[in-house]
Amino acid sequence: MITARPRPATRLSDTPHPIRPLAAPVSTLRPARPRDAPALAALSEPFVRSGALRARPFQVYARHATDFLVAEAPDGTLDGCLALRVHPEPACDGRVTGVLYNFCVAHGRQGSGLGARLLTAALAEGSSRALDTLFTATTGSGRLFLHHGFAPVSPHRAPDAWARSLDPRRGAKVLARVL
Repeated sequence: MITARPRPATRLSDTPHPIRPLAAPVSTLRPARPRDAPALAALSEPFVRSGALRARPFQVYARHATDFLVAEAPDGTLDGCLALRVHPEPACDGRVTGVLYNFCVAHGRQGSGLGARLLTAALAEGSSRALDTLFTATTGSGRLFLHHGFAPVSPHRAPDAWARSLDPRRGAKVLARVL
């Protein structure tokens, strides 16, 4: 009878040419430019089709491209975006507010931390603009927003024109964070 003895496991660092998993390419965060409007619309389209984002005409992306912070891949494609608009009217309590909208991360980059990077950068931008509160609406769980200090609020606390623009059929939750 022959008894086989297990050999010690080989560690990757013991092999002459270790195989290492490829890391996801690092996206650069930057303000969007008007010429990014077609890419913003294209990035958003799958989320519109799924119902996660409301449909916006291309002209909205063209007119408000500078509201967006984008994550640009090394090849120049957009991996994610998040828009921040300073709201012209104060909230019901007189605070200067902003609204985060059109938050999306490309399917292949979800779960990579890119959404958290975009949100953290948007919060920093809101603070640098001396905003008191940021509002957003989500049809999803809102887990990332909640993790970053947002809390559910009544739409009545948000800027009136923005709150009125929400489609009640979508069942979006309004979240806010004091900066």
